[in-house]
Amino acid sequence: MAKIFLGLGTNLGEKEKNLWLAIHYIEKRIGKILSRSAFYVTPPWGFVSDNEFLNGVIEVDASLSPEELLRTTQEIEIGMGRVSRSADGNYTDRSIDIDLLLYDDLILEADSLTLPHPYLHKRLFVLEPLAEIAPDYLHPVLKKSMATLLAELQADIAT
Repeated sequence: MAKIFLGLGTNLGEKEKNLWLAIHYIEKRIGKILSRSAFYVTPPWGFVSDNEFLNGVIEVDASLSPEELLRTTQEIEIGMGRVSRSADGNYTDRSIDIDLLLYDDLILEADSLTLPHPYLHKRLFVLEPLAEIAPDYLHPVLKKSMATLLAELQADIAT
């Protein structure tokens, strides 16, 4: 079994309902939810939209491989009405987004998947909920805790 952290986000429709529904499908199809952050209202990142996001992070105990996990999360997104994936750095509004943040201490660079998530340490909407549920968890590449990464990002934003 692997300890997996997934980032959840939505900025369309009934946002809180979308996140709870995604959590339900994740537990049904991927594995047991070990912990869940609070939900955070955040502005869009990487694109302009009138719709704020609702974001959170969950910790899941799962036996799927990273590739199976990616495929399953994408199937859940499609099943929940996501019509397109962000591509080439062009982000769009979405009913649900499920990002693979961490998979144990695995470091992976493949065409379809990079672990840990390459922007994990640059996104406040990821680090706040992640540090809430796993403050001492070490980033496998940066070798810093989530709490430390959050404090560094907050300091960078403040300057």
